[in-house]
Amino acid sequence: MFRLGIIGAGIMGERLATAALATPDVVELAGVWDPQPVAVARIVAAVPALHGCPTAVEVIEACNCVYVASPPASHLAHGAAALAAGKSLFCEKPLSVDLAAARAFVAEHAQARAAVNFPFASSLAVARLIEWLPELGALQSLTIDVAFRVWPRPWQHDAASWLDRREEGGFTREVVSHFLFLSRRLLGPLTLNEALVQFPEDNRSEFDIRAKLMAGAIPVNLTGNVGNTPKDDHNAWTLRGEHGAIRLRDWSIAERQSDTGVWVPDVDAMPNERARPAALRRQLEGVARMTGGEAHHLATLQEALEVQEMVEAILAS
Repeated sequence: MFRLGIIGAGIMGERLATAALATPDVVELAGVWDPQPVAVARIVAAVPALHGCPTAVEVIEACNCVYVASPPASHLAHGAAALAAGKSLFCEKPLSVDLAAARAFVAEHAQARAAVNFPFASSLAVARLIEWLPELGALQSLTIDVAFRVWPRPWQHDAASWLDRREEGGFTREVVSHFLFLSRRLLGPLTLNEALVQFPEDNRSEFDIRAKLMAGAIPVNLTGNVGNTPKDDHNAWTLRGEHGAIRLRDWSIAERQSDTGVWVPDVDAMPNERARPAALRRQLEGVARMTGGEAHHLATLQEALEVQEMVEAILAS
């Protein structure tokens, strides 16, 4: 059991607060702060068990774990304040918009009770992929495809002021990073061979990326674009081996390819809206273990830094 304080009253803060409310045996909500009072009022209305705090300092004082869900430019300052106060830290990705600052932060806090919110660490669909991995034999290739009707996605409209800006936003940081984390954790260190990124105009986030990477010894082909699909959000992480292929589709559907080439979903597969509560509960259980100084399965600061380095290398291309 731990007390969770939240800094940042946007969509991610509300999601974890709602999950915490449904997990009273694991976590108790301590309070929330956001520089925008209207955002605090909105999240408190959505999660009545949560109360607003006048300052971020008061959130930190009221809890023993701080969830930093504010825009990326503020992550390290809030994270450092939480750790300096002796609290554990659960942070949204990316760690920062400044790679040098992120590297220094990770080096300083390598032994801290800190983790980053990559939900694939707790995904039941990913757990199924891991079960299937040995059946593939020698691994041959990985493809990562993401596509969006518009960016930001409709449910992110309130955060468009930074999500569609080159300094902090873009789908490579927000979405592709999850699949890079998954690739790194399951297949090995990532290296970038080449990349092409297209931006629509000055200071706007990217609308098309093409990249070739390596995950360990496995070649990776990455594509992402905005405007070429009728779906708000479509993605597929497809791993091929000498004895077949498996994939994660649309965040939560684990599938195997049959001998006839048809993709067959896992019998327990469900849409992301239904799968998310289970993953969030597992994330919170991991946060409880991390806060208690126990071993956990969450994304480490080092893993998050490696993902951020790869994302920024792609965008710099």
